Amino acid sequence: MKFREIRNVALNESYHEIIHASGLTILVMPKVGYSSAYAVFAAKYGSIDTRIALADGGFADIPEGTAHFLEHKLFESEELDAFERFAKTGASANAYTSFDRTGYLFSCTENFKESLGILLDFVQKPYFTQETVEKEQGIIGQEIKMYKDVAEWEVLFNLLRALYHVSPVRIDIAGTEESIAQISAEMLYSCYNSFYNLNNMVLAVSGNATVQDVLEVADRLLKPQDGVMAKREFVLEPPEPATAYIEEKLSVNAPQFMLGYKEHISTPERTTEERLSTGILLDIIAGKSSPLYKRLLEAELINTSFSFEYFEGFGYACPMFGGESKNPEAVATEIKNEIRKLKVDKVDEKSFERTRRKLYGRMIMMYNDVDGLANELAATFFTGNGLFDDLEGCKAITLDTINNRLDEILDEAGAALSVILPV
Repeated sequence: MKFREIRNVALNESYHEIIHASGLTILVMPKVGYSSAYAVFAAKYGSIDTRIALADGGFADIPEGTAHFLEHKLFESEELDAFERFAKTGASANAYTSFDRTGYLFSCTENFKESLGILLDFVQKPYFTQETVEKEQGIIGQEIKMYKDVAEWEVLFNLLRALYHVSPVRIDIAGTEESIAQISAEMLYSCYNSFYNLNNMVLAVSGNATVQDVLEVADRLLKPQDGVMAKREFVLEPPEPATAYIEEKLSVNAPQFMLGYKEHISTPERTTEERLSTGILLDIIAGKSSPLYKRLLEAELINTSFSFEYFEGFGYACPMFGGESKNPEAVATEIKNEIRKLKVDKVDEKSFERTRRKLYGRMIMMYNDVDGLANELAATFFTGNGLFDDLEGCKAITLDTINNRLDEILDEAGAALSVILPV
């Protein structure tokens, strides 16, 4: 077992990294004076993992939505399901499947060790039968149909289908009714054994818990496992989108839109500098203090639902702008014009420094959020980074970094617009 304390002197914050004898990496960030604790047990297995690595180095297809399906099924057992067990300790439990990982979590104000024991126990004890799998297919099938009517969900996935030709990020996290119909109990066990190896997982804890508390439970319930971090297949995408415009009609009060700029990438993951500089750029372009935002708001082309993000992960990267608008195409034109102008004029020192400081302040505030800290510990572990890397990276960014990044991204040839119109 290996221990390491990782400290940020400026913040006077630290967390502990333990490489457990079982192969699991454990990250613990005690927060003195906090009444609650939060733990997440996560696997590097998400909706983009539609191909499973084989012993010969190749890959084989698995049905779309399998990661999400497995997450649902893992709470079941031959006796009490995990939610019933957590209810006895008073903990609030949940789980999620994202594009790149699956996490099982709980928060509590008491009985931390008992709740952690339940978490580590049920995630390591899969129980699947063909009968229960077939029952779940009906339940998740209904969930898939339900999300097809959620405008915020559809406008995003329509955009991803417009932007990407082959990347699995274009696939709905839950899959399709046709794809989940192919899932069997045997297939779930195969995926579980491949992706839920402790060497492909992380346990992150923050709040009112100590390293000793965590290790007492981990030493009792974790057994050594062979294995390595799961391999992902990086698929090169053409630089242009599959289509520049996609539209759907749903029961909404006002049209919704999402404009995305597909970034042409040659490596699967973005650097800290790329992520942070892009975030600063997007805030300068469309943040609430930007001329663009004020102009669109005054013209009543947007409302306060307008937002932006740098949507990126393994094999994909895309700055996005979205919200409600009575005229989505007019908003898209205004955004494109603003970006075109900025590429000529460049970002000035005053705008850069104000936005960089705002981002830095937002990062510092995160250290008061127990839930957010544990989830961020897990997320950074899977990307090979540390919790404090973004904070230090933000301090190191310069105006030249920002303008060089502006030259690299937001190419109009890679743009696509997704619109949801009222029926």
